[in-house]
Amino acid sequence: MKIRFLTALLFALSVNANASDAPQATVVKPLETIAALDVPRYMGTWYEIAKFDNRFQKRCTSFTTASYSAMPDGKVQVINRCRAENGDLVEAIGVARQIGAADSPKLKVRFAPAILSFLPMVWGDYWVIDIDQSYQLAAVSEGTREYLWILSRTKKVDQAKYDALIARLTAQGLDVSKLVLTRQDY
Repeated sequence: MKIRFLTALLFALSVNANASDAPQATVVKPLETIAALDVPRYMGTWYEIAKFDNRFQKRCTSFTTASYSAMPDGKVQVINRCRAENGDLVEAIGVARQIGAADSPKLKVRFAPAILSFLPMVWGDYWVIDIDQSYQLAAVSEGTREYLWILSRTKKVDQAKYDALIARLTAQGLDVSKLVLTRQDY
């Protein structure tokens, strides 16, 4: 009986010792949003400057925009447009709603038909994680860091401002090497 106990104890200690020799996973702190979003100032058209590749923009090859407009019920209409390789205009119309307070930078957005809006899986996270004071340059992501968009009120961004934004996104734990610049030609 003592031999079994000692064998079990030694086995447990060796497993524990080997586990401590294993490389430790890097702990990534949660993605931070901006403190508050002034939704009326955010409305209007934004040009996509860069993004992480994603499945729902596969047809988009250039000139990608996102236009936001306030709806009477407090939600936001979202119209995403881009050009396909053949020159056709691709358009997706959706709706967004804020999560939490009226100045919350966290929104949920859906492009599925309204009849499906009761399903949680049709709503995607849309977090404003960076924006300049003049609401001219912004970054949008979500908690898992799978998606990232850099948006601007203009088709071109000052390189110094872009570089500063990239540095802030890197500090947030986003892999900016995955960014793909958006062509702005028609």
